[in-house]
Amino acid sequence: MPSPQKLDTHHKALTLNLDLTTFGSFAEIGAGQEVARWFLIVGGASGTVAKTISAYDKEVSDDLYGSGSRYVSKQRLEAMLDNEWTQLLTQLSKSRGSQTRFFCFVDTVSARNFAGTNDPHGWVGLRFQLQPGDPPNDILLHVNMRDPSNVLQQQAIGILGVNLIYAAFYEGQTKESFLEGIAQDVVAERIEIDYVDLRGPAFESWDRRALLVHLVRTGLAEAVFFPSNGSPVPPTEALHNKAVVLAPGYFGHTDAVHSQVHARLLASGIHELQEELGESKSATAGCFCLTVAPFMPTEPAPEISDLLRRIDALLAAGGDVLLFRQVELYHMTALVNRHTKAPVRFVAGLSLMIRASEDAYSNLEGRRLEALARLFAQNVRIYVYPMTAADLREWLQSNSSTGWEWSETNGWVSASQLRRAPPLGHLFAYLLASNFLVPMRVAPGT
Repeated sequence: MPSPQKLDTHHKALTLNLDLTTFGSFAEIGAGQEVARWFLIVGGASGTVAKTISAYDKEVSDDLYGSGSRYVSKQRLEAMLDNEWTQLLTQLSKSRGSQTRFFCFVDTVSARNFAGTNDPHGWVGLRFQLQPGDPPNDILLHVNMRDPSNVLQQQAIGILGVNLIYAAFYEGQTKESFLEGIAQDVVAERIEIDYVDLRGPAFESWDRRALLVHLVRTGLAEAVFFPSNGSPVPPTEALHNKAVVLAPGYFGHTDAVHSQVHARLLASGIHELQEELGESKSATAGCFCLTVAPFMPTEPAPEISDLLRRIDALLAAGGDVLLFRQVELYHMTALVNRHTKAPVRFVAGLSLMIRASEDAYSNLEGRRLEALARLFAQNVRIYVYPMTAADLREWLQSNSSTGWEWSETNGWVSASQLRRAPPLGHLFAYLLASNFLVPMRVAPGT
């Protein structure tokens, strides 16, 4: 039986080996056989390990799991789970099914290659029974590996795999204990988990979307993705090699009128980007951006229920949503640039642009200049959505922001009509003149 105290990887693997009710197989591709290795070296492996396999050759892998899918993908992971589970039950259910909780652990991983030119990531899965004879439960994870070398990434996958199997059997009482168990010793410095899917009776009472939010709140992921159509996917699958428009904001108003305004904001940014790209025909993606951090430093962090309320309203408005861990725009840039080298554009109202420019960025050694350098480093611009003069005046007063002047056209103010007293005004003028800030002259749909 498991110890009530926090165990290291060695003792987690040994506990499973000594638990005569758990027995399963391991299929690992791309990062050695580091998960199975733990169970083989701690002693008592015959009590847990039915089989280990590592089908590196593509023809061998296709013969086992079928062809037609990418080798590091959710589809390949699911095929591996199905194949290994069917084989395990066919071979062993008659002899030991009445007293055994079967499991299959699988992963397909692209660890750091010799040249260091790939994006180290992978899919990790577990199918298991909580009691002998029970229907199976599935846990699917997408992970990004942050260690600088192949060897370290293999080691991290080994720890993660042991954590996952142990947590499934012994730490699944709550999502908090479950995720804490999986993350022990590897997340978030070494491995980022930006997607989780749970299936089966063990998880019937769990809110899958809340679990995704929890990944970000606890620092296990920098961001997670919610699509307006279909099921959630990792951010990389939504952003890979696409030109991206990001619409950051608080989006606290979720009524139909505000939802239309939000939809128009994102649509205008996507239209602007497509006009900018011209005939290049680059694939584009547009996402609303929320954060689990408070929008203002003096505010408490939002509750998961409130975040889900705002996410639902944005999804209903027809936009995909990226939920970020940190509020600063340069953090959003860094995340998106991990998945695409195509242009990245923010679309933001004047008020958000003013707030971002006035922030002192005291957490950075280079303060405001460092923040701007990080934000605009890789083909990034901000499309600045116009604002009515009345709304701008009210916002500046409510936020005690001073030093801004403007002219207006038909009651609207664009970024090119906004002026700020020096020295910040000089920086603002430079960003405009250098086309880092792109004024949107007319409010579309008005």
